[in-house]
Amino acid sequence: MQIDWANFTPYMSLGGGVLIGLAAVLLMAFQGRIMGISGIAASVLQSRPDNHWRMSFLIGTLAGSALFAAIVAPVELVMVASLPVLVIAGLLVGIGTALGSGCTSGHGICGISRFSVRSIGATCVFVFTGMVTVFFVA
Repeated sequence: MQIDWANFTPYMSLGGGVLIGLAAVLLMAFQGRIMGISGIAASVLQSRPDNHWRMSFLIGTLAGSALFAAIVAPVELVMVASLPVLVIAGLLVGIGTALGSGCTSGHGICGISRFSVRSIGATCVFVFTGMVTVFFVA
């Protein structure tokens, strides 16, 4: 596979990675929480008294993405699968995050940086499953 030089964005990718890491550090520093998006989103659906920071985090994530797309890099959305396939894929991802007790942001970013053996194992499973899926679907 060759690099698509026309769409190669190493500086934007690096900047995005730095911002994700900064968000994880700030959430840990100020809230003492791990930045796992699936856990944060699942907790918002439950009525907990301390949901204000979770809602703020999710709204900030969506607003930040929309602001970036509006100012820096407009995003062209292209449907690569039918709606039923996307719904099934979303449900499978949700089931996977429930079985794995987290997602790639919690395990892959925060867990690996803490040298969590469980997170390293979970991330390896995520990557392997993604590779197998691409092999059969693409």
